[in-house]
Order: sequence, then C-alpha cells, then structure tokens
Amino acid sequence: MGASLDLAALRARKPVDAPINLKATRQDGLGCHSGKETMARAAQAAGMGETMDALRRDYPTGPHDQPQSMCPAFGSLRVGLRMRRTATILSGSACCVYGLTFTSHFYGARRTVGYVPFNSETLVTGKLFEDIRDAVRETADPALHDAVVVINLCVPTASGVPLRLLPREIDGVRIIGIDVPGFGVPTHAEAKDVLAGAMLKVARGEAEHGPVAAPRQPRDGRPTIALLGEMFPADPMQIGALLDPLGLSAGPVVPTREWRELYAALDCTAVAAIHPFYIASLREFEAAGRPAVASAPVGHDGTAAWLDAIGETCGVSPAMVAAAKNRFLPAIRGALSANPIRGRITLTGYEGSELLVARLLVESGAEVPYVGTACPRTKHSEADRDWLEAHGSRVQFRASLEQDLAAVEEFGPDLAIGTTPVVQKAKERAIPALYFTNLISARPLMGVAGAGSLAQVINGAMAQRDRFDAMRSFFAGVGTGHAAGIWEDVPKKRAAVKRAAPEKPVGEMA
Repeated sequence: MGASLDLAALRARKPVDAPINLKATRQDGLGCHSGKETMARAAQAAGMGETMDALRRDYPTGPHDQPQSMCPAFGSLRVGLRMRRTATILSGSACCVYGLTFTSHFYGARRTVGYVPFNSETLVTGKLFEDIRDAVRETADPALHDAVVVINLCVPTASGVPLRLLPREIDGVRIIGIDVPGFGVPTHAEAKDVLAGAMLKVARGEAEHGPVAAPRQPRDGRPTIALLGEMFPADPMQIGALLDPLGLSAGPVVPTREWRELYAALDCTAVAAIHPFYIASLREFEAAGRPAVASAPVGHDGTAAWLDAIGETCGVSPAMVAAAKNRFLPAIRGALSANPIRGRITLTGYEGSELLVARLLVESGAEVPYVGTACPRTKHSEADRDWLEAHGSRVQFRASLEQDLAAVEEFGPDLAIGTTPVVQKAKERAIPALYFTNLISARPLMGVAGAGSLAQVINGAMAQRDRFDAMRSFFAGVGTGHAAGIWEDVPKKRAAVKRAAPEKPVGEMA
C-alpha cells in the first residue's frame, strides 16, 4: 500500500465549491451496477439536478425505458477522437474507461485518450475535480490543441463532480466539460449530439463576438446547407450534387472534423436534420436563426420531398426545383428498378439512420413490416415515420431488444437486419441476418448512389437461406439439452433416471 493515509489531513481538506453526495459515495455499490434509479437519485442529491433535467428534456426515454446498447459515452468519445487538434479526457470508473478506449480503438481511433483515475477519498473530498483541473491545464497546449474535451462518466456525474467549474479556456485552448452518464443519455447516437451541441454553443458565442477562423477549404460563395448527423463519406458529395442545380452547396457535416468547421456549419442558410435526434445541435442552429429541414434525399419519394422542402426553406424558385427533380429522379428510379430487392425484412439498429434505410428498402421492392430504432421520436422524424407507416411498416422508437426479437418471431423474415443479439438470435433460427452498423450503415444512402447500394449485400444474404437450413439440419440437437457442455464421448440419454422415483412411506428417511 505504501505510506498510510493521513486521515486528519484528509478530513481537514475542504471540498470544491459544489455539493458532493457524501452518503452516496460512501455506499458500496455506487457504480454502473447499482442501477439507473439509484444513480439518478445520487446525481440529484449531489446538485446535478439541472444537468439531469436538461438531459431528460433533450433525450426522453418514453414510451419505453432506455434501450439496450453500448455505453452512451462512446458517442461523445468518438466525436472528440475524430476531430483534429482536439484532446479528450475521461473521468470515470477504470472498467468503464477500459471498455470505452478498447471500443474506440476497435473503430479506428489512433489517438491517446486521457484518463483521470479516482478512489473513494479523492471522490469524497473533491480532490478528483482538482485532479481533472490539473490534467486539463497540463493538456491544454495551444501549439497542439484547439480544444480539450472532458467527459464525466456515471460515477463522477452521480457524485456531483462539477465540470462546469473548469476554466472555459486556457492559453486560448477551449475547455469543454460534459456529463454523459449512462443513466441520463439513452444511446451513444444521442451522446454524439451532447458534445456536438456543446461545441456549437461555444462556437456560436465566439462568432457573435467577433471574427473567427475561416474553413480550411475555401467556399465558392453559394449559400450552404449544413448536414447534421454522421453519414457515409460519399453521401455529402451526393447531397452536394443534388443541391447544385438549386444554386446551393453542401456545408460541413456536424459532428465536424475540426473546430473551424463549426463556424462554417453555423454560417449556413439551413441545416438538414439527416439524423433528427440531434436536439442540442438543432437548438444552436435555431438560436443562430438557421431553419431545419427534416428527412433526407433517400430513394425516389424521399429525394423529391427533400428537394421540395429545401427549395421552400431557402427561397429557391419552383422552376429550379422542378428542373433538379427532372434531372435526378428518373436516374434514381432507374437505379431502384435495376437493383430490386424481393423479400420480407425486419430492420432495427441504434445508429439513427434506420428509418432512412427502411425507406430505401421499401422503394427497392422489399416488404419491411417492422422498423425498430433505439433513437427517440422527434418532430423531424415524423415525415419518415408517416411514409413508412403508409407503406405497411410498424415503426418502433426506443425499441428494446425484446421488441426486436419479438418482431423476428412474429414476421419470420427472409432477412433480419439488426444489432448483434438480433443477428445472433436470427441465425439460431436459420434466418439470414446482417449487422446494421458494419454492413448497412457503412454504405451510401443518398441520391443516385444510394438507390442501388443495398441490393447486392441484401440479396446475397437472403440467398443463403438454403445453407442455413442445411447447417441447422446437420447440427440438430448438438449442444442442446442433454448434449450441452463439453464431453469426451458422445453423451447418452439416461431415460431411467428421469422416471419418477416411487413414493416412500411417511417417516422413512430419504
């Protein structure tokens, strides 16, 4: 253990100027395993009520509870790690930090993640906040960074560690402190918005107070449409091609890849809410006087409606909009016809583009009776929901794993697209399945390129049904029932031991 603790000095240390829930932190069990309600009550008692109320307003969980998903903080971590000249520091339990950094590097991060460890003493006395502040000061090098992001995970948030007391900038480096507790932010997709919205708020304040840095790529002078939500790299180019006949161009994608792009994003004519649940980000665009356009240019109907909405929002003449539609819609219809998808598909995911993918599948000819998404229903998702329901789809927002699995059982699809456990369950039933995140969302969806992008992988997967049936027949009974476990010999049924033993007379010893 080393030197013993000086308990008198420890008790004499004054906490930082913020309420710390000492009772909660002294209990064994204030951690991810202690339950959502326990953590939420602890955060409320620790003076984090305003933060928790804001998270509940922006990311409501109704009508169902929080969906099963990866740690939400991964979304914020991913946003920070993908930005140039941005350092990210985590404050949370060591197991959580290990899992988050492992996942971030699995998804291609090549950057160090800062970590401020803690123990019961540093948490109770406020020393953890001082350690975070010291780490920020050490990291904030203007030669290396434009911003330092500090993310509180569950335990520091529940204990009231006050990131709001961090300095807003050090030597010109912006300090962005956010709370992303798993008991307050439902999904990692929405956690992307937590950081993107916080950065947009700071950038908007800077732009309102004076000149700011120009974007790395010079603009061509045309009005721009900012794009909200992570998407396949080819999609912004497809959107730009659709906007060109309207005299518009595609602006930056938010979350951005560097700080100066935040200014360019805010300096738009309108923002396209490709992912409709970026509530904090949309609030900053609204505060900057930038209107939002819902949905996205997917498929024939989606592209037509989106071009109409962009034209109306940006004051483009109906003749120019009609010319753009005449230019692109026949090509999109042709691509859909040339790449048909025939079969019943259930679809679910937690990325936020599930409704857009479902629209594209339906226009390609597929039957899609169920669409589940872990993300919430918002006013900007209504157009997609209405279209899908009009075409026979049942749309479930905040879908739980149980609902997704029930849909597979109910509809018996030719293909199940979903999260890892959905894919696993479908394959156990000899139903072809595809993981949404890696195999579906990592493809173009917009415009002409998106119209034919899914057919090959979808049809290829559905064509494997006979192989699944053959494998299921060949391995029938293996690893189940009496054959479960690891055996040196072939296990044999012992029917005799399963017969009921004769009743013994009363009083006889068993």
